[in-house]
Amino acid sequence: MMVFILSMSLYGLSNMITELVPSIYLGPVEFSIEYFAFIPLTLCILFHPLYAALGASLGEVIFGELMLGQFGGFGELEKFISFSLAMYIAGIMVTDPKNRRQVGIAAMSGVIIHQLISMMVDIAKVWIGVDDFEALPGLAESIVVVEGFSFLNDVLFSGILFALLPTLYLVPRLYGKIEPLLGMKPRTRENAWSIRGILHPKLVIAAVVLAFCAFGFEFLSETDFNMFEWEAPFAEDSESTLTWISLGIAGIFSASIVYALLSRSKKGRKDAA
Repeated sequence: MMVFILSMSLYGLSNMITELVPSIYLGPVEFSIEYFAFIPLTLCILFHPLYAALGASLGEVIFGELMLGQFGGFGELEKFISFSLAMYIAGIMVTDPKNRRQVGIAAMSGVIIHQLISMMVDIAKVWIGVDDFEALPGLAESIVVVEGFSFLNDVLFSGILFALLPTLYLVPRLYGKIEPLLGMKPRTRENAWSIRGILHPKLVIAAVVLAFCAFGFEFLSETDFNMFEWEAPFAEDSESTLTWISLGIAGIFSASIVYALLSRSKKGRKDAA
């Protein structure tokens, strides 16, 4: 539960920060900080990847959507599934958190898996016809070029600067130090997934099924069946204010958890003395 709440609050806080950073548009292509993926990646590698991945995805929904007075309905389920799946797979790829090569490959793999699923969903929506594409009307193939460029931009820009490099720095330095604060033992080769476990047919089948579910939910979000989508009347008029409020609440959550961990650490040292 501590890992879940820590991941939810920290990633929710980071999402509020990215909301405040302006985006740059070049035609239909957006240049922006997609997310601070190093936060869930680091937690998924150091702790149980399932709880850390689900916590991060839920934090995005709560602090990045609900607290801003909006909810995308089935579209949010697509984001929840694809991001959780990508972070979970990245987490179980690492058997030795001190191995920088494993950590680097896992960090980039998590970003690539998430962005690949999102790109394929966007392309399929245009080809099937449930969404419009305004770059080159009448030429559906152009979506591949635009989405492909956006995919490379997100992977090379956000993936390297805000996922790979911070994760490579944080994981080896936090390994063995942060786990005792939560009353857990560090992950080792003995209690980590093996390569065979990652490629286990059950996991592969589950990943494929979840990816198709993400496709289905995103398609439903563009139809009249998206009954769960809503936006509060005050959301547009006070979007900036709500962003700062959500940022403050996420910050309080994060600070409270950090304080609790530090207090537990001091108490543990006193008891040991």
